[in-house]
Amino acid sequence: MQRILALVKMELLKLIREPAILFLNLLFPAILTLVFGLAFGGIGGGDSAIFEMMAPGLFAYACIFLIMTVAMSFTEDREAGLLKRINVTPTTSSQFIGSHIITNMVIAVIQLVIVFLLSLVMGFQPNIDIFGFIMAFIFMLLLSLCSVGLGLITATISKSSGAAVGLSFIFILPQMFFGTFIEPSGVTEGIAAFLPSHYVTEAIKTIFNGGSPFAMEILMELGIIALMTIGIVILGILLFKRFGKV
Repeated sequence: MQRILALVKMELLKLIREPAILFLNLLFPAILTLVFGLAFGGIGGGDSAIFEMMAPGLFAYACIFLIMTVAMSFTEDREAGLLKRINVTPTTSSQFIGSHIITNMVIAVIQLVIVFLLSLVMGFQPNIDIFGFIMAFIFMLLLSLCSVGLGLITATISKSSGAAVGLSFIFILPQMFFGTFIEPSGVTEGIAAFLPSHYVTEAIKTIFNGGSPFAMEILMELGIIALMTIGIVILGILLFKRFGKV
């Protein structure tokens, strides 16, 4: 456990010392929330109802953007020779990957808090109680964890950090268009059924509109996203350990 915490500390310090990573992880979701809030929120003179409808998609988008940063982080460590150096230390590959998962979950929590607070400033008024808030937070953490798994898969097939940025959009764009901001219909409903962000967005939209967090529909969506997350994270770990030269 001590080795994992040391690696987590190293990754968090990297976040602070590298402005580009700090921007991608924290500032970009904040700027996106401000832009949408000023364009569509009540504070910007727009119809706040539009922003309230889009807000769940903003939370999901903040989570799925972790795919890029996770993929970049792993490929940069590989390029810098960090993975080879770890291989000759008592630190195991499982500990290394586990530290990245913990680090990115910490980052996800900070992201979600920033986006939520800025959304409130922009006029977002969720109709939820403490149980609804906790359930919505669980959904978003599961999506963040799922994004870590997709980031691992991206890092496995990426030869460089630059390639990781481009390849990550294979997973980001479909979830962004069909699982967050755009309401699926017709053919896109079939596509959305395979996207984790779709279930999270629909669930937190229902919860923020006053729906019961323990309704059967919500619990079913929670089960689906939990199964997706477990499967994707396990697949990502196995692929990266096998082909990512950990």
